[in-house]
Amino acid sequence: MSIPSSSPERVAFGAPTQLECPSSPPEMDPDPSTGSPVLSPDSSSHDAVLSTTAASPADSENLSPDELELLAKLEEQNRLLEADSKSMRSMSGSRRNSGSSLVSSSSASSNLSHLEEDTWILWGRIVNEWEVWRRKKDKLLKELIRKGIPHHFRAIVWQLLGNATDMPVKNQYSELLKMSSPCEKLIRRDIARTYPEHEFFKGQDSLGQEVLFNVMKAYSLVDREVGYCQGSAFIVGLLLMQMPEEEAFCVFVRLMQEYRLRELFKPTMAELGLCIYQFEYLLQEQLPELNVHFRSQSFHTSMYASSWFLTLFLTFLPLPVATRIFDIFMYEGLEIIFRVGLAILQYNQTDLIQLDMEGMSQHFQKVIPHQFDSCTDKLILRAYQVKYNPKRMKKLEKEYTTIKNKEMEEQIEIKRLRTENRLLKQRIETLEKESAALADRLIQGQVTRAQEAEENYVVKRELAVVRQQCNTASENLEKAQETIRELQQHKYTEQFVSNLQTQLEQSKLHESELLGALKEMQDKVLDLEKRSSSLPDENNVAALQEEVKQMKLRELETLHSFREMQDTVTDLNQRWQHHMSRGTSTGSGGHWKESPKKNAMNELQDKLMTVRLREAQAQAELREVKLKALQLESQNQIHSKLIGRNEQERSALQDRLQMLANQNKALQAQLNEMKRKQAESDCKSKEEVMAVRLREADSMAAMAELRQRIADLEIQKEEGLIQGQLNHSDSRQYINELRDQIVELKNEIRQLRGQKLTPSGRVGDGGGTTNYQSVCLASPTSADGDYLSSDEDLLPSPLPGSALFPTLSGPCHSSARLDSEGSTDSDPEEQLQTHADTQQLYGSMVRAETLDN
Repeated sequence: MSIPSSSPERVAFGAPTQLECPSSPPEMDPDPSTGSPVLSPDSSSHDAVLSTTAASPADSENLSPDELELLAKLEEQNRLLEADSKSMRSMSGSRRNSGSSLVSSSSASSNLSHLEEDTWILWGRIVNEWEVWRRKKDKLLKELIRKGIPHHFRAIVWQLLGNATDMPVKNQYSELLKMSSPCEKLIRRDIARTYPEHEFFKGQDSLGQEVLFNVMKAYSLVDREVGYCQGSAFIVGLLLMQMPEEEAFCVFVRLMQEYRLRELFKPTMAELGLCIYQFEYLLQEQLPELNVHFRSQSFHTSMYASSWFLTLFLTFLPLPVATRIFDIFMYEGLEIIFRVGLAILQYNQTDLIQLDMEGMSQHFQKVIPHQFDSCTDKLILRAYQVKYNPKRMKKLEKEYTTIKNKEMEEQIEIKRLRTENRLLKQRIETLEKESAALADRLIQGQVTRAQEAEENYVVKRELAVVRQQCNTASENLEKAQETIRELQQHKYTEQFVSNLQTQLEQSKLHESELLGALKEMQDKVLDLEKRSSSLPDENNVAALQEEVKQMKLRELETLHSFREMQDTVTDLNQRWQHHMSRGTSTGSGGHWKESPKKNAMNELQDKLMTVRLREAQAQAELREVKLKALQLESQNQIHSKLIGRNEQERSALQDRLQMLANQNKALQAQLNEMKRKQAESDCKSKEEVMAVRLREADSMAAMAELRQRIADLEIQKEEGLIQGQLNHSDSRQYINELRDQIVELKNEIRQLRGQKLTPSGRVGDGGGTTNYQSVCLASPTSADGDYLSSDEDLLPSPLPGSALFPTLSGPCHSSARLDSEGSTDSDPEEQLQTHADTQQLYGSMVRAETLDN
């Protein structure tokens, strides 16, 4: 039988706790050829533990007499093993050796069995007295760990070395599994790449992959800064091969906290950079030629050494070798990684120097991992021959920290300068925008000033015209005064005065008509402005502009008619002056004829006419100024209404913008609520899938138990049938059947040995006779005299009746002898029936024995 817990599945889930020290060494596989015990393949990792377990004098002083006696016994067993190494190698060969070779092989295997028991006793004592060994026998414990921890003690010793036997986080493990981690997708993606060829992790959704996912998810929730990093799954997978998932989780947490692995797996990976820096220094110091070759080929250290530190050689070396290195790592930390890495490079220095970059990559991937498959102790010995100075490593750590601090300061300075540059660029953009805005304002101001200058020019022209008119009016006033003076001197006729009055009245009527038309136009302009202000949209702007143009044309026409009236008044003044001058010339001779009263009346009438003319001119000028003021007011109203409409549109746009912003906020809130509900539904679906898988695993286990129960019931049924046949069969028929079977077996033996069958039923070999009972009890041999190689060779041959029923061997033999002499009372039909029953019984017995095996 093989070791009960040699497989990873049984080791991980065989017992509720792994902290109980095994009470006895594991069962050993019997060699089919010799029957001697042989260690299981798993013992290869610790069969050399005590090969050189010689304690130093300082350690031997601290040992008790029992321990000293045990060490002496182990050294003696080691010497016997070395002396009898050839016999140990012969255990796996054929069994054609002489008797002395068999004795030597039995002796070696016996010594090895005692050595295994002594190893179990020693490690059992170490585990039970762990605190004493850590305090007083630390050096001896270190040597034993370097030689390898026995497979069945690894789970216990690793927990003791990591001080992970009683951690508070263990009680939180089940609660952590119920929570959701943001790293679940990454963990699921990398699980299939973790030990894909190992039986425990092979197959999608296997039990190994599920427990690995649970441990990685729980740690990502405990340490959210690290979360999950690719490579840590290999370390957790190795722990799960040795212990249950809760203990593996505690050991992994302790490894991350106390063994610098947390710094290695942080997002910045600062510790990995430090390890690469220290390893490069050791490589440059101890292997300068190889270092120069690496640099010449641009083969950087991180290209091959990063995985060494991140996975502790679990992805680079075979699993048994990496497990031995992990034993030492649990006690000594990352020092063993530096030592093993340099030892590998020293061993392959000659080959690597002759290769280029691609060849070195192939050599690291295909050649180096399999160099130490069968000689792990050789690799460990080479590793401890490497020079390693902890003080120098501390100094290198300080140097690396200083360099990194300087780089960090430079990066901070660069980041600060970049930030300042970005702010300056933003400031420049802002200034450019402000400059553009100022330029626009300047251009707008220049345009406004140009418009104002044009308006000023128009006003100046109008002022010049008004001044010219004022000068003209003053000249006309002077002329009128002269005319009055002249009229005071001359006399006019009543007819001429009446004509002048008639013309004056006509001019006043014409002026009143013009004023009425002007007022009507102003009313129309005001009505149009009211209509334009009542329109809310801008669709009638063109029509309004057209109406404004028409209004301006009408105003110009009114102004033109008003100026025509002024021209008429001016012409009237000229005619009046011309008439006055003509009247002066004609009335100079008859002036003395008129009476003084009439002359005074004429003078008053002339003055009145002159005053009325001036009044008409002043009113015309006043109307013109009012017309201009009305034009300006109409323009002002139009502009103010345009501004009001623009303000209303702006407020409407602001309201619409506010409404759209509120709608956007409401939609964003709905989107967040939908995302939250989606996340909750995803979590619920994952929990349901996990529950279904657990129920499937339980149902599969129940089915296996039912199948085992069915097999047991079938075996019991066969046994009951056989027992019933034995109880109800006739003893005589049974004896006859056994007799026939004995005769057939004798004939087969005679045919195999080439001997003749004597008439008495005895086998003759020349010098004597041998009965069948002696043949049955003797060991079966082959034709060439060699022993059978294994128990499986005995199964195809029919077993003798005496071997199946030893209690009936005596009667069977005597009955067969009597029957050979001819004294039998059995009927041939009864003999045939008995023979068939016996064959059926024998087949049932063989099937039952096969099921038991």
